[in-house]
Amino acid sequence: DQAMYQAKQRGRNCYQLFDSEQARQQRDLSEQQARVRDALDSGELCLYYQPKVDMQDGRVVGAEALLRWQHPQLGLLSPAAFLPLIADSPLIVAVGQWVIDTALAQLDLWRRQGLVLTVSVNVAASQLQQPDFAAQLAQSLARYPALPPAQLALEILESAALRDIGQVSAVMQACAALGVSFALDDFGTGYSSLTYCKRLPASLLKIDQSFVRDMLDNSEDRALVEGVI
Repeated sequence: DQAMYQAKQRGRNCYQLFDSEQARQQRDLSEQQARVRDALDSGELCLYYQPKVDMQDGRVVGAEALLRWQHPQLGLLSPAAFLPLIADSPLIVAVGQWVIDTALAQLDLWRRQGLVLTVSVNVAASQLQQPDFAAQLAQSLARYPALPPAQLALEILESAALRDIGQVSAVMQACAALGVSFALDDFGTGYSSLTYCKRLPASLLKIDQSFVRDMLDNSEDRALVEGVI
């Protein structure tokens, strides 16, 4: 059956041999994806909030929500340990929606405690390109009517916008109309950085750390950072 479907996907009029190793890898991937789904359903995923600090006066001006998996056997896992497993599956959209909803709930809790911060969350390419992304975001924001939408910022990778910059721009404009802001993450590592500046309605550029890390010691890195700024 697998060989038949692969032959059909290749345009028919061809043959395809069953690959037992590929089948094993696919079975392992399916099992790992199911485990991530279980983690989402059972509350094992959590968000850590990394402060954003103004280096001129030391004020905390916001936070970035960082996804983690509190694995019962393996301990605390970073996104690199499990997000690649679901990057090409519908589960990445469900996890992304959970991150947004959880961050909004935390923002509203802080608001009621008198703490006003902007929190940014990362949005995967496949989630951003969902036809109903803006509508889903509007529903999430509507659950917290006292929370200003401007306190939520969405971060997208340049690679996320690379496939269809026109569609992504339209989605971003629809979300901006709700009051949500956007940041371009890892800026400078994609293929069309200046095109992104021109066509995507982002209010913040996060210069890739590969340029920032050595900018005090490397004159070329410093020149690039100054040029972006």
